[in-house]
Amino acid sequence: MTDMEALKITPINKVTPQQALRRYRNSPLSLILRLLVTLSAILTVAVLLFLIAYIVVMGVPNLKPSLFSLEYNSENASLFPALINTVLMTLLSLIVAVPIGIFSAIYLVEYARRGNRLVKVVRVTAETLSGIPSIVYGLFGFLFFGVSFGWGYSMLGGALTMAIMILPLIMRTTEEALMSVPDSFREGSFGLGAGKLRTVFQIILPSAMPGILSGVILGIGRIVGETAALMFTSGTVAKVALNPMSSGRTLAVHMYNLLNEGLAREAAYATAVVLLLLVVAINALSSFVAKKFSKI
Repeated sequence: MTDMEALKITPINKVTPQQALRRYRNSPLSLILRLLVTLSAILTVAVLLFLIAYIVVMGVPNLKPSLFSLEYNSENASLFPALINTVLMTLLSLIVAVPIGIFSAIYLVEYARRGNRLVKVVRVTAETLSGIPSIVYGLFGFLFFGVSFGWGYSMLGGALTMAIMILPLIMRTTEEALMSVPDSFREGSFGLGAGKLRTVFQIILPSAMPGILSGVILGIGRIVGETAALMFTSGTVAKVALNPMSSGRTLAVHMYNLLNEGLAREAAYATAVVLLLLVVAINALSSFVAKKFSKI
C-alpha cells in the first residue's frame, strides 16, 4: 500500500461535529441539563417578578401626598427627607470611591509590572474587603469617624464608610473592564505617537466605560439599600441633612425604622415602592450613559 492510498483511507468510527451535536441533543443527559437550566432561568425571573408585584400591590395604594411633605412627623411619616438624604449620601460616597477605585484599577492594569507583589496584595485586599459584613463596616465607621474623629452621627461619616464598602467593587469591575480592552487599541495609539497618559484617558477609558459604569451601578445599589452600616454612622434623624456633619436617615433606614416601630407599616410599603423606582431610574440612566459611551 502506497502512502497516497493510506491517506485516502478514512477511519470507520470518524464522527463529524454535526453528528456529535445531534447525538448529544438526543441523549437523556442533554434533556435533563436543558430542563435544569430552563427551570433555573424561569425561577429567577419568577422570584424577581413576585418581589416587584408584592411591593407594588402593597405599596402603591398607600402612596399619599402627605408622604412627600417637607417635614417628617408621626402623623404623615414623610419619606421626602429620607429621599433627599439618600441622594446626598450616594453623591458623597461616589465622589470619594469612584476616583480612587478607577485610578487604582488603572495603576494595576496599565502601570504596574506583571507579577508585581504589590498587585497581588492589592487584589487580595480588595477581595477580602468585599466579603466583610456591612455591620462590621458600621462598627468601624462608628468607632473611627464617630468616636475617634469626634464626628458623632454624621452624613460625612456614613458616606466615607459607604465609600470604603463599595471601593473594592468599583476597583475590581474597573480592572476587569480595562483588561477586556484589546491590546491592539494600545498598540495603535502608541504607533500614532500618543503617550501613555493620553492612551489611557482618550482610548482605553472610553472603551471600558460600559464596564466601569456597571460597577458604579452596583455600588449605587449597595448604597441605596444599606441599613446596618448607616444606622451606626449617619444616624436615624428624620430630617434633611443641611450639612455633611448633620445626622440623617436614608430611605432604607427610614423603611426599617417604620417597620421596627410598627406604627406606620403602610408608609413603609410606600417607601419600598419609591426605593424600587429610584433604583430602576438610576439603572436606566446609567444604561443610557453606557450606550452613549459605547457609540463613541
